[in-house]
Amino acid sequence: MTVHTDRLSGLRARMAETGTDLVALGPTSHMRWLAGLDPHGDERPVMLLVSAGFAGVLMPSLNADSARQATDLPFFTWADATGPDAALADLLAACDATRPGLAVAVDEAMRADFALRLLDALPSPRRSFASDTVGALRLRKDETEIDGLRASARLNDDAARLAFDALEEGMTELDVQAAIHAHYKAHGATPEFTIVGFGANGAFPHHHTGSTRLARDRAVLIDTGCRFQGYPSDMTRCRWFGTPDPEFTSIIGIVERAVQAALAAARPGVPARDVDHAARRVIEDAGYGDRFLHRTGHGLGIDIHEPPYITSTSDTVLQAGNVFSIEPGIYLEGRFGVRLEDIVVLREQGPEILSTLPRTVQS
Repeated sequence: MTVHTDRLSGLRARMAETGTDLVALGPTSHMRWLAGLDPHGDERPVMLLVSAGFAGVLMPSLNADSARQATDLPFFTWADATGPDAALADLLAACDATRPGLAVAVDEAMRADFALRLLDALPSPRRSFASDTVGALRLRKDETEIDGLRASARLNDDAARLAFDALEEGMTELDVQAAIHAHYKAHGATPEFTIVGFGANGAFPHHHTGSTRLARDRAVLIDTGCRFQGYPSDMTRCRWFGTPDPEFTSIIGIVERAVQAALAAARPGVPARDVDHAARRVIEDAGYGDRFLHRTGHGLGIDIHEPPYITSTSDTVLQAGNVFSIEPGIYLEGRFGVRLEDIVVLREQGPEILSTLPRTVQS
């Protein structure tokens, strides 16, 4: 549990920097990252509270024995017959968190009823979100995390390659999805999501994979990701099934240039919006600016979508160790869509791409 001990120490240092007296985490990815604890989540309140001198977990007794296998942090247990209030009061006292005006950072992904129960138990707390404490630490991935993300990305490459190689006239989008998911499961991974868009369906950025059948001379978009050994992947590739349409070929080239521009702009110390602007400018200059319908990217870690977000308005300053997607796209309604997506790790010298699958895959 050394990594979690180090993370707890790092959190306390960050709390001191930000003037935070108490961090309160629910059974979310924040708790998993900080303590390796992923307890059963339902309506029964679960919280990990961290102060300068103490850390402990409010835990339903029903789940305590199972959760104990993951951590040696002290549990403050409660039973259905008695409710959580007394155990929560004891945990707050152990954290020396009973004085008025406490600065409390609350997990933004915690259930609202958990958060309100905590805040109601504190005298006049000053509330913020955990994004400036735990979230700020999670932004910079360590090499163990990066290795996990890379392994997931390489397995994802193989699944996408298999799917494109298996394309046949008359198969459905769901057939392709099933082949991808079978590959994940055969190699010890679980499907995170899979979008398969044939033809005009590829023009919907978040198309729901369905029963559309593949015909000759159609574009194919596959955006897919798995979870492997705790870490997700996410990658999009496009190809043409048949004789490539000249405009499709042209747009593949434009989107690839947008990817290259974003990669060139992504450096430590650069605001995230500059990466978005770099990709967007290429597409706007080519005359398709109104067909780029979304942000350029999102962070990836334990969660498949997490900070930093690569948007046109984000003033987040990128740092070495950030992991995020670069995924510009052009979507022509009624015809096809093209999105090319890679996950990158930002190094001091620039981005490292986790995938090895070429972006310009087409027949």
